[in-house]
Amino acid sequence: AKKKFIKIVGIFFIFFSFFSAYQIRSGSSYDHGLIDFLIVLFTCIFTDMGGYIFGNIFKGPKLTKISPNKTFTGAIGAFVSSIVFTFLILSYVSYFNKFNLVFDLKFISYILFISLVSQIGDLIISYFKRLSKIKDTGKLIPGHGGILDRIDGMIFAFPAAYLLNL
Repeated sequence: AKKKFIKIVGIFFIFFSFFSAYQIRSGSSYDHGLIDFLIVLFTCIFTDMGGYIFGNIFKGPKLTKISPNKTFTGAIGAFVSSIVFTFLILSYVSYFNKFNLVFDLKFISYILFISLVSQIGDLIISYFKRLSKIKDTGKLIPGHGGILDRIDGMIFAFPAAYLLNL
């Protein structure tokens, strides 16, 4: 019964995540929706990459037993890389789309919020995987624990961004 409940909750979150991503993407205008979608997407990608790279290079104290390879250094690196690289990519995209990107405290706070939710989502998915005694969710991407490990943060970040922007 517990595994069935976990599956139902998981399916709901994945559905709500795709719904949220679609709603964000189809925002008030083509450019606005695209930029909002890319902000969340790139923030999650660079959060994941930054956490992995910083955590492996600088090591440091472990973050939690839920996901024993995660470190505080990795979490800080995730925040830093999400801000730096999301800004760089979006500056490039906005230059060619003539979209006015304002890099202010509100924008930085938004990226940090999405990065935090992405990291929490990663930990929540890790918790459920451990609860279900599942190590990898597939072999599509060798060495990465499956496709779910690439999108686990997004499953929570897109709904959070959608609800924040209602």
